[in-house]
This record gives sequence, structure tokens and C-alpha cells, in this order.
Amino acid sequence: MQSSDRVRYAVEDGIALLTLNRPDARNAIDDDMRGELMQAIDEAGRDRHVKALVLTGNGRAFCAGGDIRAMQQRMQAPAGEIAFNGWSRQQRTHHAVTALHSLPKPTIAAVNGASTGLGTDLALACDFVIASEHASFAWNYVLRGLIPDGGGMYFLPRRVGMVRAKDLIFSGRTVRLDEALQLGIADRRSTADALLADATAWARALTAGSATALALAKTILNQSFELSAEQVFGQGSQAQGICYTSDEHRAAVSAFLDKSVRRE
Repeated sequence: MQSSDRVRYAVEDGIALLTLNRPDARNAIDDDMRGELMQAIDEAGRDRHVKALVLTGNGRAFCAGGDIRAMQQRMQAPAGEIAFNGWSRQQRTHHAVTALHSLPKPTIAAVNGASTGLGTDLALACDFVIASEHASFAWNYVLRGLIPDGGGMYFLPRRVGMVRAKDLIFSGRTVRLDEALQLGIADRRSTADALLADATAWARALTAGSATALALAKTILNQSFELSAEQVFGQGSQAQGICYTSDEHRAAVSAFLDKSVRRE
């Protein structure tokens, strides 16, 4: 995939960097950007050379959420079309968020600035969040007469607990970096100058092992809160059977045994 106007996509040494690129609009997501975002995430999933993905924003903001001007245009549609148009847009949003959440590779949100609404949902759809001193987080949907529609009602309680999630969603208040780290919204702190380097280094550290084992483990972990222990064990047994046949497992066992022989 080639970089586009609204989304930049580049791969270097196995790490895909996906940059939201509407800095003048604080990287707010309109319909065109939503489509380009889906395309980039799907490309990262298909590319066997991509081992991990880092998501960030260009400019002072990470992502201001949905484009307010696009919301105004949506309300000007004929009354009989508003609901179905909204449903169709939701399907595209859910495709992008689900693709990011279920990507069988480590994903890191490098939050460089303000993140609101759908922007915070996209950040939490990633496996990990690293943030600079300029980062902030707000689920301000209710202040726009809306509910979190990008996965926030699923992801946020799993990070901070139900009571805190309700507080953040009901109030729509802004959370700064120190509180975000305390609550578990962000996992690591960085600086504006080092953010992408730190995120990339973290991504490389996460991909040192078997890509096959990592993909299978992530798929099961993403479901583990909804599954019984028996179901997790059952899926784990099936995944382990696949791992037994992988080239990575064979190579790792051979390397370990060769090293043990040399020591003897």
C-alpha cells in the first residue's frame, strides 16, 4: 500500500508505522480517512514481513475522533436516510477497530497528543499504549449526544474496571498522562522526541519470539475474559498442536539442543 493523503503507511525492519495524517483537523476521522485506515490495517495483516504495528498521529494531536463537520453533513441528509447511513458508517468503523484489535501481531498506540472519542477507542484497540508528555485521553461522546461507538465500552472497562469506565464515559472528562498511567489507560511514558523510537524498540522486543505462537496466543488472550477456563484450555491445546508443527518451534528446539551439546 502506498501512503495516502489521510493515512501514512510505511514498513521498516518489519515494523509497520501507521500515521493518521490530517494535522490541520487534529487527525479527525472522516469517511475517506476511515477507508484508508481499514486498508492500511488490512495490508499490515496480510504482509508476512510485518511483525508489529505502531499507530500514531501527525502533528500536535493523536486523533480528535470523528470529524464534526462530517457529523453536520450527516444530519443534513433526508430524514429517512440518516439511520441507515449511520448504520453503514458504523459498519466501516467497526471493521477498522476490529481489524486493529484482532491483528495477529503486536500493536502499539504511540499517543503523541490529545486523543478524544474514536481516537481513544483506536488507542485502546491496540495491545499497548505508550504516550508522550503531551498526551491526553477523553471519551467525550456524551458531550456530543452520542455513546462510545469505536469499542470504548468494551476496551475501557477491561483496562480500568467498570466503575472508572463509567466515570470517564459519563463525565467525558479529560485524563492527563499521569492519571492515565495510574489508571492503566497508558502503559508507558515517553517524551515527544523519543516517542516513536521508544514505541519501535518496544515493538521489536515483543517480536523476538515465534510469530506463529504470538498470533495464536494473542487470539486466545483477546477472548479470555469471555471464555471459561475449559474453553481457554481447549483453544490452547489446539493452538499448541499447531505450534508443534511450526518451523519456528523446530528451529528453537534444535538451537537449544545444539547449545547444550557445545556446553558439554
